Amino acid sequence: MIAVRPSSLSSLQLVALASAALVLLPLIYVMTLALSADPDVWYRLWTTRVPELLWNTSTLAGAVALLALALGVSTAWIVTRFEFPGRRIWEVALVLPLAMPTYVLAYVYNYLLGFGGPAEQLWQSLAGPQARIFSPQSFWGATLVMALDTFPFIYLLTRSALLSFNVSFEEVARTCGASPLRRTLSVTLPLLRPSIVAGVALVILYVVSDFGAVSLLRYQTLTYAVFQQMTGQLDNQAASILSLLLVVLALLFLLTERWFRRKSRFYQTAGRYRAPKRIPCNWLQTAGLTTSLAVIVGASFGIPVSLLIMWSLSPEALAILDARFFGFVWNSALLATLAATAAVLVGLPLAYLASRKPTWLNTGCLQAAYAGYVLPGPVAALAVLVLFLKVLPFFYGTVLVLIVAYVLHFLPAGLQSLEPSIQQITPNVEEVARTLGLSARETVRQVTLPLIRNGVIVAWVLIFLQTMKELPATLLLRPVGFDTLAIRVWLEASEEYYQLGAPSALLIVLVGLPALGLLLSRDWRAA
Repeated sequence: MIAVRPSSLSSLQLVALASAALVLLPLIYVMTLALSADPDVWYRLWTTRVPELLWNTSTLAGAVALLALALGVSTAWIVTRFEFPGRRIWEVALVLPLAMPTYVLAYVYNYLLGFGGPAEQLWQSLAGPQARIFSPQSFWGATLVMALDTFPFIYLLTRSALLSFNVSFEEVARTCGASPLRRTLSVTLPLLRPSIVAGVALVILYVVSDFGAVSLLRYQTLTYAVFQQMTGQLDNQAASILSLLLVVLALLFLLTERWFRRKSRFYQTAGRYRAPKRIPCNWLQTAGLTTSLAVIVGASFGIPVSLLIMWSLSPEALAILDARFFGFVWNSALLATLAATAAVLVGLPLAYLASRKPTWLNTGCLQAAYAGYVLPGPVAALAVLVLFLKVLPFFYGTVLVLIVAYVLHFLPAGLQSLEPSIQQITPNVEEVARTLGLSARETVRQVTLPLIRNGVIVAWVLIFLQTMKELPATLLLRPVGFDTLAIRVWLEASEEYYQLGAPSALLIVLVGLPALGLLLSRDWRAA
């Protein structure tokens, strides 16, 4: 561990404490506002809105988790256990839906499944002119859209577990007379359970905190209700109460997942490791597997992107590609650049101190920064809004408020890259630099930062791309007339102007693709 001058340590710790306060203070303030609200407000919400909202949010999260579980595990099993032409292409294609924001997918499926849409017309040609399909603006519509968008979380974690799976356990079960189905249920799935549970937890947390899809599909959840209370009712007390419930619900899911993983440990302890071998497929099996994967990828990415391209090339869409549209692009890029840079600058001292001097104070500051995980977009926006209105009202309505909300919400994503990058650099390198006469600041600037450069770049890119797609905080906190690509998609989709919103939606999807490149590359895994 390197020796740091007291003055340097003090300045770094002050930055770390300020960063932790940046995350915790708005959350604490909203919780205080909720707990100090008038009892009549609590009574009114608990007797009218809260039971329905809790039921809708919980059942939607459960249904999406089950459907995403089926899609994610089955697709991971296909690409890891079977060998067929095109397998490598499908292995990558199954990750592409992660580049599609849920509100863009909801925007597309509102058209596809809507009244008189292509899906209903096709169904009526088969079942008669009076036949109807389920509405996208319903429980099943929201479940389908969000499952198609989130199943890659489970797919990625399950695929990784299957690739490192020791098939010796399955062979032992086979020699004991177990059927293939019993081997899968009794041996394989239990060993994969930690990875699957982690993926399901990601899906549930994503659904609980999502705003874009449920708002466009008009499905009442806690997140959507917080936004409605802030914009329609102008009732910050009611919004803070619903925000507190939302945070508690997200924490319960997160703690349950942590408890489950701690209680269910499955170790692959066989002395001889054997990697799984893929089963060669004949032409009929290849056709069946390829068709299944094509349907899933087509529904979650192929068809939506094709529609966005077609709409973007329409005369109505081409007519809006003017200076005003490129102003939206500039606004999105500017906000994302400022937020990513600020988040990296805030996160570096936190990650550095926790890795090099893991005292209770430094570790506590780092853990406090991860509180953003349980802050859905509208809750983060509400927290920043009420804090600025009470403490710094002269900054309200400026870009600074948005930047703070973005850093509050996306800082954990940057820390996930910064912290491991610093931990992989041995302190001996920094100690050598200090013995050669470099000060603590010079050591960090000339030695540490160049060595963790890749991790810093990955963190910056991830936060940049997430900010480009962010919707609820931007809707609530943006300056008057300051629209972004995400705002334009939401506004046009709300009025069902599909062609007009297509260029913005397509650009958001294309911008998200580099993040998938990082996710799948060796540089990402190293970082």
